[in-house]
Formats: sequence, C-alpha cells, structure tokens
Amino acid sequence: MDRVTSKDGTSIAYERQGGGPAVVLVGGGLDDGAENAPLAAELAAHFTVYNYARRGRGDSGDTPPYAVEREIEDIEALIDEAGGSAHLYGVSTGGALVLEAAAAGIAIDRLAVYEVPYSMADDWPQRWREYVEELGAVLAEGRRGDALELFMRLADSSEEDIAGARNSPYWPGLEAIAHTLAYDAACLGDGQPPAARLARITQPTLVATGGPYPPGAASWVLALDQAAEAIAAGIPHAERRTLEGQGHVADPKVVVSVLERFFTQ
Repeated sequence: MDRVTSKDGTSIAYERQGGGPAVVLVGGGLDDGAENAPLAAELAAHFTVYNYARRGRGDSGDTPPYAVEREIEDIEALIDEAGGSAHLYGVSTGGALVLEAAAAGIAIDRLAVYEVPYSMADDWPQRWREYVEELGAVLAEGRRGDALELFMRLADSSEEDIAGARNSPYWPGLEAIAHTLAYDAACLGDGQPPAARLARITQPTLVATGGPYPPGAASWVLALDQAAEAIAAGIPHAERRTLEGQGHVADPKVVVSVLERFFTQ
C-alpha cells in the first residue's frame, strides 16, 4: 500500500488503482478498507480510485486525541495526492464523514453517499445518547469486546447473533479496531442529519439507499430511507436514488453503474 501524511503527521495507508478522474472511497464502521476493495477494482475501469484505511484501522496510523476534523484532513491529504480535486463516495458512517468534509469546504468535485445511518425516529436521540455514553465508558476501560456488543445491540442484533460473532474467527480482527466505533459515533454527531451543515454543501450530491426492505427488517435499516430523504432535502443540489434489491453492502457492479453515470455528468 502507498501512504500519505495527514496534517497532524498521521500516516494514512491507501491503494491506488485505475486511471481517469480521481475517486476517493470512504469506508464505514469496523472497516479497514477491505469492504470497498471489490468496488475499487470495478471502479478502476473508469476512474483513478483511492481506497484507504481510515485512521486507527489497518495499516494507517492514529494520533490522539481524535476529532472529526482530523479525519477530514486525512481526506484532504488524499485529494492533494490525487492532484487537488476528487469525487468522494462514502458508505454508511463513511457517508457521514463525506458529508462533513463537503460541509467543511474541502476541494470535492461531486460526492455520493450510501445508506448513512442517521435516524429520524422519535426514540433515536435518547437511544443514541445512551449508546455514545456507554461506548465511551467501556472503551475507556479497554473492553473492546463489550464495545462491539453495544454496537451490535444498537443495530438490533439478537443475543444469538452476538454469541455467534464472538465465537467467529473474525472477532479478534473486529476487536482490534473496536475503538474506532467512537470515531464513527463522532462523525454521526447527535445521530440525526445535521441540517445546518448540509445546507453548506454546494456540490452535486447523490444520496442513495438500497431496498426496499421488508417490514421485519431491523429498525435502523427501516429508518435509512427517511434519513436519506432528510439528507437530500437539506442539500441544495442533491439527487435521491434507490438501488433496488441492494442491502447495506451493495453489489459493486450495481454501484459502479450508478457512480460512473453520476460522476461523469
């Protein structure tokens, strides 16, 4: 992997593929860049793709104290590496980070986000506050496994699912980056779309979700459409799109067909 140095001296690892206009992929929670790797390979037929490990994950460094502004500076460093401007595509909580970066005024051409996990549900502000407070407490005590369990319960995972995850071969790798759950929580702010900051975004913006999801799906999944509508309503030049038949991890070929059209308009 290649590396860039962020403004605070943190080394950010990334992989570059393809040729053409630059696209930076911003991953979501508990992802070190691996989840976007298949998408990067597909997008490379049309763009120069920068797929990176967010700070605190994979081969990237981490410099405390954490602040969302530092992650925005990481994106700026990658855009500078790409020649001074780039499109951004953010998945899940990475989408929230992309929106914050655009609102901060960095040099983004167009941006697209997929299933940003805000919620407009009436009970969400209290649930979110309780999660953030408890997450901070268990991470301060070094209880990374408990932090993962908190996150899974927030996502409506069953006790059986949690027990299965704990016994899976993937659990140690998740524990290694569980501290970044606090980073993603910070990117999501109070858990709802930040209307005032969204209004500052001047670039064309694609706001996408999958679905349609069945009525029995997890509550946070069912809330994604409503949140996406609020995001799109808050951005002056937003386009709303549903990727039919796609889940929270979408088929790269489907995503590429949408992004190729949007980023080349």
